[in-house]
Formats: sequence, C-alpha cells, structure tokens
Amino acid sequence: MFTTRPELLGTFGVVASTHWLASSVGMAMLEKGGNAFDAAVAAGLTLQVCEPHLNGPGGDLPLIMHSTKIGKTQVLCGQGPAPAGATIEHYKGLGLDLVPGSGLLATVVPGAFDAWMLMLRDHGELTLEEVFEPAIGYAANGVPLVERVSMTINVVKELFQNEWPTSAALFLPGGEVPRPGTLFKNTQLAVTWRRILAEAQAAGGDRVARIDAARGAFYRGFVAEAMDEFCRENAVMDVSGERHKGVLAADDMVNWQARYEDPVSYDYHGYTVCKTGPWGQGPVLLQQLALLRDVDIASMDPTGPDFVHVVAEAAKLAFADREKFYGDPDFADVPMDTLLSDQYNAARRALIDDRHASLEFRSGDIPGFGAEIEYARHIGHEPSAKLDRLGVGEPTIGGAGEAAGDTCHVDVIDRHGNMVSATPSGGWLQSSPTIPELGFCLNSRAQMFWLEEGRPASLAPGKRPRTTLSPSFALKDGTPYMAFGTPGGDQQDQWQLAFFLRHVHHGMNLQEAIDCPSWHSEHFPSSFYPRRATPGRLVLEGRMPEATAKALERRGHAVEVGGEWSEGRLSAATREDGMLKSAANPRGMQGYAVGR
Repeated sequence: MFTTRPELLGTFGVVASTHWLASSVGMAMLEKGGNAFDAAVAAGLTLQVCEPHLNGPGGDLPLIMHSTKIGKTQVLCGQGPAPAGATIEHYKGLGLDLVPGSGLLATVVPGAFDAWMLMLRDHGELTLEEVFEPAIGYAANGVPLVERVSMTINVVKELFQNEWPTSAALFLPGGEVPRPGTLFKNTQLAVTWRRILAEAQAAGGDRVARIDAARGAFYRGFVAEAMDEFCRENAVMDVSGERHKGVLAADDMVNWQARYEDPVSYDYHGYTVCKTGPWGQGPVLLQQLALLRDVDIASMDPTGPDFVHVVAEAAKLAFADREKFYGDPDFADVPMDTLLSDQYNAARRALIDDRHASLEFRSGDIPGFGAEIEYARHIGHEPSAKLDRLGVGEPTIGGAGEAAGDTCHVDVIDRHGNMVSATPSGGWLQSSPTIPELGFCLNSRAQMFWLEEGRPASLAPGKRPRTTLSPSFALKDGTPYMAFGTPGGDQQDQWQLAFFLRHVHHGMNLQEAIDCPSWHSEHFPSSFYPRRATPGRLVLEGRMPEATAKALERRGHAVEVGGEWSEGRLSAATREDGMLKSAANPRGMQGYAVGR
C-alpha cells in the first residue's frame, strides 16, 4: 500500500506526536539519558507552546502508561473536576440551559500540569529544569507558527479585539494576525514557568521535593491565586452572548490532584486494549470491539462499503450507550461490566442491518442504570460562523471533514520498554481570555456536563466532565505492545478503531493504517456546545473510493465527502521482540514520528 512516509524502525527509542517540535524534544530527552516519562513530559510542555490553539497549561490530560519498573499499565487522570461553585442551580439561575462552550463558566480545575508533574516525579529520571528547558526556550525565543494557528486566531480576531483584550495583547501582536511561518513568542508564559522552577529550587530538598514544590506553586501558590482573581474580577463574553464571571476558585485548586487508576480493558483477537474509565469516552472503543468481535472484518476490503458500514453502525450503538450511561464513576454507577459483556453486545449486534443504515438513536436498556436521551432536541445543523467567532467548544471536524484544530497527542517508547500514550488538550487560545499574569488561558471542558438532574454526566461540584480525550494502549498476547491515539473530539474513538482494525485484521503496518482513508459519523449528539446530532451523517475522506461512497448512500447513509486528507491526526508506536516502530499522521502537515 502507498504511504506518505515510512514506518520508522529502531531499538533505542521512538516518539510520535502531532507536532514535529514536540517529537524532536521528546527524542532529545531520550538522548540525554531520560526515559519515556521524561520524554513525554518535555514533549507535552512543548505542545503547549507550538500548538496553543489545541492545548495549554490550563488544560486537561488523560494518559495511559506502562512502567517496566513496576510492571504495570496504569491510567493517569489529569482531568480536573467541576469547581465547588459549579452547580446546576447557579447556571440555571443565569438563564442557561447548556454550559457555554467558551468563557469562564466553562472552566474546570486545570489538570494537565499536575498529571505531567506527578508522572515525572514518580517515574522520570531527569530534573525539572531539564524537561522544562526546551518549552521555555520556545516560549521565550519564539516558535514558528503552523498555518492552523494563524487561521484559528483569525477566526476569533474580532472577539479578542472587542471582548478579550488580554488575548488580543498576546495573539494579535501589533493588532494583526501573525503570519504562518513567523516566530511567535509567549514571553509571559516563559516567565511563569521560570518562576515555578525558581520556587521549586528555593524549596530545597531532593528531586521529588522540588517537583512537589512546583506542583504547589501551581495549585496552591501564585498560579492558583492569579486564576482565582481573574475569575472573580472579570465578567467575560462567552458563546451565550452574555458576559459572565467564572466560578473556579483557589480552594478548588488546593483540594485536587491527579491520580493513578486501573484501565478499563477488553480482550480482542489476542490483543488487550486499555482505555480510561467512563469519566472519559474511552470505553466506547472497547464496546465497538465487543460489537465487532464476531464479525469477519479480515474478509472485508479496508476501504470498501461493507467494512465502513458495519463499523459505522457499531459506532452508532456504542456512542448511544456512551450518552446514556457514561459519567464520573465517583458520582455515577456505570454498568461497565454489562456494557462490555458478550451477552449484552450479542443482543446489540443483532440490531445491525448489513444492508441498511439506521437513522434511529438506539441506546441499550440496563435496568437501574443510565438516563434516557431526548435525541430529537439535539438534531440540528452545523454551528454557525457566529459561534466559531465566539470561540465555541472544541473546533474539531465540520460536516465537510475539514479539520479546524482540536487536541494534541504524543506516544513514546524507550529502549527499556516504558511506554506512554497521552492526549493533552484544553486551555486552547480560543477557549477563554488569556490571564495576563500567567500567559495562558483556562479550559472549557465543563461544556460536557448536562444541566439536567439525574444524568450520569449531570453537572455537580467535584465531578469530572465526561471528556472526549481518549489515549489508547494495547498489549499483544499479554505483553505491552502499542501506544496510540489521535486528536478529534467525538471522532477520536472512531478513527482509532479503524486504524486498529486495519492493523490487526488487514496486516497494515502503522503508517499504512494511519494513511489509509478514514471517516466519521455525526449521528449521535456532539460532546461540545451546542450538542448537535445529524442522523445518519457519515463523512468520508475524499480519497475513499467513489464506489464505496455510492454504495453507502444506497444503504441509507447521509454521505458527505470531505477533503482528501481530512480525517484524523493519528500517531502510534509499538514494541515487539526488542524492535521499536513508530508512525505519525501526514494530515495537517505537522505531525511527525522520530526514532532510532
């Protein structure tokens, strides 16, 4: 099969990410003597500088990691919860029926920083200064802007000029949108990071003590204080068309920290696939595998209508269950054992008609669990350009399949067999105004909560939003094998599934499976404001065979054809018998894998 670039092979280490600078920085940490955990942290910090339209220091971070030292695969949850003041009553009292997709009301506790630092403390080997050095250098001296950053700034230019002056001061130097390819500096972010390092050094003690001091500076020190003051003192325009103050407070920061969890997993044809718990959408990929387990995928053309149809129909069923049952398991009883059981999925699989696309929203029935979704209220058209200009939501993929930006991803494997799959996101430049004392803005992840009581994902203080961020990890015959993932909001566990199936059943190597044309369904309600659903919509990448598109239309899919290279931003890395392999997505012209 034709590929845009080779699958990389090596034995020392591999790093793949959504930006070449982050991949290069990660490899530099391995060359310096660090391990996969050091490399992932340094790459993640760099992504906050070179992809500010996709993530930032005020964002979120779920990751899945395997440590050879402890011999265990773990989820690290850096998804912060709703603030104490984020109650349904408060938002309803403001006349809202959805959490806005932008502005300060959409903010939860920023979790990315603590997750990165916790992994560095417990599993890394390098110092704070060593892993921060590249990102600080890029923030202080400038990073060459990719085209998509400039395009995103241009979309929200009027919002910045008219309503968010602190963002205008940073992202519109001289009042103009910075051109692609020019150096863009965020000197205040460099100042913030240097102050965190200085306070960590001043605290004294060993490496662990200094990393904990850095965590303290962020969550109990000057960073938390600046966030608290900004939310209290500023009423800012959001997508509701009104100005609102935030509810995030310093106390919310003090009382939270990232934590390790066991992954949810599913055994599939010799592989064990690991995902986050149902506080994220990750298990939806596992349920799709459960639905497809007894389907003869290997006999299907990987770009043919039979393959696309059955996988898309399985997605409709699994994502309907996501909407009905998923939520933070600390607050909601999620029947995960049933959702992944053979009996349940055999009954669900029987709903798939090989010749006809379903236009219904068909969630399962598990007595005593979940909440019914009023599907009809979500049916609508694409968000208007006005919403885009207000910085709404996570600007993932439109109906025509054009990627406007979304999230980041990084995969690392070192020579020892340590592995990391991380999907940092949130706190992107269009989510809320820049906090001038810090050089970054807050996230908008609270938009994934519902403002109706009784749902697993209903808003409540201290509760994690049911995020779309969904890193993936797989063991092969019980041995840690692959770290993989993609940006893309609701599409993440559709693109990752197609990639995985093609790798497992069609024998494609990592780069072949990434490059192969893909698709996504928009049949179910979006996780992002204004939570639209479009029954039957199936967006195909432009390189998909015309015969496939026509056959899918005959089966009743509402087919739309997007750009030729418009679906997904996957990266992946594997380790087997001492050989390391990696690959990254060519779409968007910025993702790269490195290794040797």
